[in-house]
Amino acid sequence: MLTICDEGMCAGCMACVDICPTGAVAIEPGIDRYRPVIDQDKCIDCGRCRNVCQQLHPAGLREPAEWWQGWAEDPSERGASSSGGFASAISRAFAESGGAVCACAFSEGRFGFQVVGDPGDVDRFRGSKYVKSDPSGAYRQVRSLLKAGRKVLFIGLPCQVSAMRNFVGERLGGRLYTIDLICHGTPSPQLLEMFLEERGYKLGEIAYIAFRRKASFQLRDGSAAIDTPGVVDRYLIAFLEGLDYTENCYSCAYARRERVSDLTLGDSWGSELEDEAGGGISLALCQTEKGKELLRMAKLKVLPVDENLAAANNKQLNRPMERPAAREQFLRNLNSGMPFERAVQKALPKRCRRQDIKRALIRLRLWKPSGGGLYETSILEFHG
Repeated sequence: MLTICDEGMCAGCMACVDICPTGAVAIEPGIDRYRPVIDQDKCIDCGRCRNVCQQLHPAGLREPAEWWQGWAEDPSERGASSSGGFASAISRAFAESGGAVCACAFSEGRFGFQVVGDPGDVDRFRGSKYVKSDPSGAYRQVRSLLKAGRKVLFIGLPCQVSAMRNFVGERLGGRLYTIDLICHGTPSPQLLEMFLEERGYKLGEIAYIAFRRKASFQLRDGSAAIDTPGVVDRYLIAFLEGLDYTENCYSCAYARRERVSDLTLGDSWGSELEDEAGGGISLALCQTEKGKELLRMAKLKVLPVDENLAAANNKQLNRPMERPAAREQFLRNLNSGMPFERAVQKALPKRCRRQDIKRALIRLRLWKPSGGGLYETSILEFHG
């Protein structure tokens, strides 16, 4: 069977699928890895799939020229965002300037990429997505817009940004602006579906998922908490421990200080601005003049940050997530038919037990969560 990159290295960026002129490339997803497969009957041996592959040909990395932290000046922008609201504020300003924005949004049971030009539509991109997204189709859309003379801002994971730069090429790259998000690793969507179905939900029935949030534990009408508010659910436990990422994430070439984009965004963990931490503080690394331009065009409170402190508190600016020792046991149990939550509990018994105790104390009203925790149970909102 013909393939593109080595077994276990595929990031599922889908650039090979988009660039194939005969539709010969498909990505076979699994619970622990993606596999690119070439249909020999359709393949014309043009080599485009291998040339665009960011695993085989990573786009050039650049040292950050500037390190900043801060938040969106608009309190509503900041409050509705997972971090300090930099990504939302920049996206809105870019659209207001006449550019198009391409980023990940959850819609119709799929974490896909959408392109918007209306500033009001950038809200759909808000929120952290603790699952692997699918950019298929986005590469062709972005290239078409660039060919038509439009400026485009692409926001994605480092591997996706690298793939987009490869797909677009240098000739059109002058109008392409890129933001990469500091990434710890991502699980297959199959695991999220497995987890939700065990709880009685189907992805297609859900309008919105909040994996991470601020403020209180109140839910909007038509929404449901996966677990007791104040408790970290099993899906988030697996994610935070790096238990369930796809195999390529543990050897990621982009988990380092040198970055693949114009501007890198993440959380300013460990910031000395303790009084602002509750509202969320964004971390921004500028690699290029385009990156500086993106920061200037938005209404942001921008402050200096100690780069060594920022890198020490964002481990994936130094190295990929280590593969947990319990990962093989976790995968064996899943492949044997064990339910997802039970497999997480078997792999991470101490972490799960702490949350079980917390849940019991809350239900017995012996402990009250204070609110404002970023990593708690996921929130689902349903179609009306």
